[in-house]
Amino acid sequence: MDRRHALKTGLLGALGATFGGCAARTTPAVRAAAPAARRAPVRLTPLRVAPDLVIRSTVGLRPHRPHGFVLRAEKLDDRLLVHNYGHGGAGWSLSWGTGTLAADMVSEAGHQRAAVIGCGIVGIACARLLQRRGIQTTIYAAAVPPGTTSNMAEAAFTPTSGLVDFSQRTPEWEAQFRRAVEISYRQWQLLANPAMGVSWVYNYSPTENAEVRGGISLLPESVQGEREVLGPGEHPFASTYVVRRRDMRFEPSIALDALLRDFMIFGGRLEVRRFQSKAELGRLDEPAIVNCTGLGSRDLMGDMELVPLKGQLHVLAPQPGVDYSTTGGLKLDIESPGGFLYMMPRRDGIVLGGTSERDVWTLEPNEAERERILRRHTELFSSMRTT
Repeated sequence: MDRRHALKTGLLGALGATFGGCAARTTPAVRAAAPAARRAPVRLTPLRVAPDLVIRSTVGLRPHRPHGFVLRAEKLDDRLLVHNYGHGGAGWSLSWGTGTLAADMVSEAGHQRAAVIGCGIVGIACARLLQRRGIQTTIYAAAVPPGTTSNMAEAAFTPTSGLVDFSQRTPEWEAQFRRAVEISYRQWQLLANPAMGVSWVYNYSPTENAEVRGGISLLPESVQGEREVLGPGEHPFASTYVVRRRDMRFEPSIALDALLRDFMIFGGRLEVRRFQSKAELGRLDEPAIVNCTGLGSRDLMGDMELVPLKGQLHVLAPQPGVDYSTTGGLKLDIESPGGFLYMMPRRDGIVLGGTSERDVWTLEPNEAERERILRRHTELFSSMRTT
């Protein structure tokens, strides 16, 4: 599901962590193309976009906390309760990192059995990390794949997406975040293969600015990949320039099933169960409990700081030759507060997004945003040169 160009290019760095989606991809230091050494033009197959080509639309509610995710331990009667929730649109990106830190807390306390509450990407990754430490683990969840919020995500590596209001972050939280993102970035690289649904894809961002800068200083240098600016004649888009970079891509339906299958193979147990209160968790048999309930922690833990960032995706059937992703369009999306654009090809369809409607709880698609997303992508791809 999960939370912009020229003027919005500047806004990406400043607001990306608040609104989610493609905004998180801003990183510093893009080198401009040298006019005297023009490269061979990049040739891409334009995407065909039309309302009748949409095979499904999905809505997800990203669990946003203005102060960022919660990762800490407390006592619940005689049990250890570890919180690992509130990742906004960065759950896929941070899952292995915050899961590692949460699993360390359980391991350091000496527990050999643990319960994980929640079966999205954050919960499943945490459960696998507990198993790697020799801890017998059970997942309890009200919803399991493909019915989780994680299944509704675009799912690229966007570790600041919808994560934190920059003005609210603290040095302590920032240090925790940096460690988590470095761990997660390396772990996802090691899992990159078709069977896991993890791969790399080139992303293209149209722009009129040849010197795209202003990255997010929150991100560690180790995860800030190189980008290059393609100049006139070097790309097929109608914009003057295009910023090209490599993105890590996740395919939620494949990755979640693969990880959950690994969890079961390694002796894990899954129980579909809904908890109504924090006190009810204290009646579990496991001496350690890791809370990975995302937006559910608002009611379960009484965390009223949690609010949804509603995101919606419109999916086209796969199209031959469309093996690249895009961020942004040919003009600003100022008519759509919190709205932005991205396209990501996957085996289950070509994802078009996106939106980030703060504190909106409905799971019904916003028809005005649907029209905007399709119209703006139609403008982008119909203007591409094919020769």
